[in-house]
Amino acid sequence: MNIRSAIIAFGAATLLVATGCTSNKKYAALQSRYDQLTADYNSSQVALAESRANARSLETLLAEARRNHDDLKRNYEAMQGSLNQSLLQNRQGSINISKLVDEINASNQYIKQLVQAKSKSDSLNMVLTNNLTRSLSRDELREVDVKVLKGVVYISLADNMLFKSGSYEVNSRAMETLSKIAKIIKDYGDYDVLVEGNTDDVPISRTNIRNNWDLSALRASSIVQVLQKDFGVNPSRLSAAGRGEYNPLTDNSSELGRQRNRRTEIIITPKLDQFLELIDKAPDTDNN
Repeated sequence: MNIRSAIIAFGAATLLVATGCTSNKKYAALQSRYDQLTADYNSSQVALAESRANARSLETLLAEARRNHDDLKRNYEAMQGSLNQSLLQNRQGSINISKLVDEINASNQYIKQLVQAKSKSDSLNMVLTNNLTRSLSRDELREVDVKVLKGVVYISLADNMLFKSGSYEVNSRAMETLSKIAKIIKDYGDYDVLVEGNTDDVPISRTNIRNNWDLSALRASSIVQVLQKDFGVNPSRLSAAGRGEYNPLTDNSSELGRQRNRRTEIIITPKLDQFLELIDKAPDTDNN
């Protein structure tokens, strides 16, 4: 029997008792019992309402917890995918870094070889220059300029020492100087020799020479032939070139300037095939 039925029954009994002229004491006891049951009923109703409210709140919390769980699961799966991608990229990056290190090491070795070759060339050039300078007399040094630029030895000879004006025939005064230069050239057999003729900008008027191009080339050729025929320099090491008036050292507006521009240069360089061989050995940087 539930509380509501008990209250109804108690009320009915109370009426019967009252009708039956029950005593006031018993009536009071029954009334008290009735009031207590009524209070218990009301409390039960309040508790029931609170329980139902709590149940709805718990359902809400459960639904929210489920949504959070689903969100966390999705986030976890996304993070796992990102981690897997990062691990894959890291492995690929490690492979690329290793390959890059190998390429850098190969390039460093190649650069080291080039530096060693250049240092050797610079040292030989300095020795060559010193030997040549010491072999020339004080008077010869006034008309011969020796210098090293970018690993190349330049010997510049004034044309008034080598040739008569407008001529390409080597005079006897130049032979002693050329013999000293030839000796140095022969001592350094790993070097090539280029002879360049240069003129001022004054036009030449000779029936057998058309212009300054011709004159500069003929003068260079004359020096090459003297080095070969008179002093035994291997002709395979020699080249002759004429630059005419188009490679001046200074302005042609003065006699001193024109005199400086009229010159023959003997250019001594390391053999190109030595450097080309190094270039052929350059590390392959093709990443394909």
